Amino acid sequence: MNKKRYIALAKKAASIQINELKKINKIFNNSFIKAIDLILNCKGKVIFAGIGKSGLIARKISATFSSVGIPSFFCDPAQALHGDMGQIEKKDILIIFSYSGNTLELANMLKYANRYRIKIIGVASKPDSILLKASDVKLILPKVKESDITGMVPTSSTSLTLLLGDCLATTAIYQKKFSKEKFKIYHPGGNIGNSLLLAKDIMVTGKKMPVINYDKNFKTALKIMNQKKLGIIVVLKNKYIKGIVTDGDLRREIKNNYNDKIEKFMSKNPLVVNENMPASKALAIMNEKKITSLLVVTDKNYKKTNKLLKGIIHIHFLLRDGIK
Repeated sequence: MNKKRYIALAKKAASIQINELKKINKIFNNSFIKAIDLILNCKGKVIFAGIGKSGLIARKISATFSSVGIPSFFCDPAQALHGDMGQIEKKDILIIFSYSGNTLELANMLKYANRYRIKIIGVASKPDSILLKASDVKLILPKVKESDITGMVPTSSTSLTLLLGDCLATTAIYQKKFSKEKFKIYHPGGNIGNSLLLAKDIMVTGKKMPVINYDKNFKTALKIMNQKKLGIIVVLKNKYIKGIVTDGDLRREIKNNYNDKIEKFMSKNPLVVNENMPASKALAIMNEKKITSLLVVTDKNYKKTNKLLKGIIHIHFLLRDGIK
């Protein structure tokens, strides 16, 4: 086979799936609305189940629900026969995926749920399947053309099912007024968590900040700078930011001006950022201005002439936390 055909074949498969995914609109009906209402009103956990490839999709969607603060886990119907159904409570809801809807391993889970009146959202392509007959809410998957050469390998059908699960999640979190702040709570680590960090998340505050009153002398400033080890000292007047002195400023004057007031050496109007600025943007500012520290103030204080110091960011903090 001509290797150049590889790309042509891949594009053909992708084109088929893209066209078939448009059929998702057929599922957005009253049943979809009922499913969302069940999820939003659930007092317990949203439990996903499925066998084979449908099980893999169910696992992924369950992980998405958990990642946005909706309590969820995956329950393998085959393992449920050996005690796992004890995890499912009456206040929970079950979302079960099966493209045919007639997978034998589902039978006992369906009987258990029906017996204890646990609500079921069934996702399948056959309206008369055992899954949809046992479900309180029936989400019927439209028939789709698979994208492989035989038209039999689950490709378009699995993509459609995954898309439906993502649509359930995104609709639910919109109604729950989910935000980046909440997302950060559930993703404290990794690239996603780092990308959501704000200035206030990484700044030093309180007694860790090197600050000095404007009428103090050079000697006192040098002592504070050596103690706090941030390479700067912030000069305050009546608690407001008046200026900044860097380690380099002090070292250059150390021989001649030991008892002079620190106000003499400070740079006025230092660069400040608001506390809710993304940490990645703070790093970009530092790189652009070729500085190693930024002063942080509250959002309300940011536009005022007189600013109260809330915290200090050092470039080392950003690099330590993997900010890029």
